[in-house]
Amino acid sequence: MDKAPEAFRTISEVADELKVPKHVLRFWEAKFAQLKPMKRGGGRRYYRPEDVALLRGIRFLLYDDGYTIRGVQKILREQGPRFVMDQRPHVDEQKKPAATIEREIPDVAAEAAQSRGFRKPPGLAEQAEDVDAEGLGSVLKVLEDCYRILVGAKG
Repeated sequence: MDKAPEAFRTISEVADELKVPKHVLRFWEAKFAQLKPMKRGGGRRYYRPEDVALLRGIRFLLYDDGYTIRGVQKILREQGPRFVMDQRPHVDEQKKPAATIEREIPDVAAEAAQSRGFRKPPGLAEQAEDVDAEGLGSVLKVLEDCYRILVGAKG
């Protein structure tokens, strides 16, 4: 049975939805002052829809964009919680396979090689047809994740 979108959620429901352990949610409460779920008798937490949206944004910034806790704290301080709530992939992008999402990553190595007079060897285009596109897509995903981690470390 699904709850209405405006219904309060327990920590278990939020942890399941965000695919993070419950202790991570408790830890984030300690690190992000903007997270304030309602607490009932016995310390039981109830998350409002705004809390869940903020947690979703925090999770995206930490896990997908590679920000550090300190980086997300800075974003919350400077941009506010509403900005963080909006930091998540759109629903239609989540459903696309990683290899079909357009990427605007410059080919720095190729540009540098061309500027130094190097050219592609003949026959390279024919070899490209034999490439495992799915395998390359997964390698690209790993490289993009590494890039996000590096960018997050700067923030």
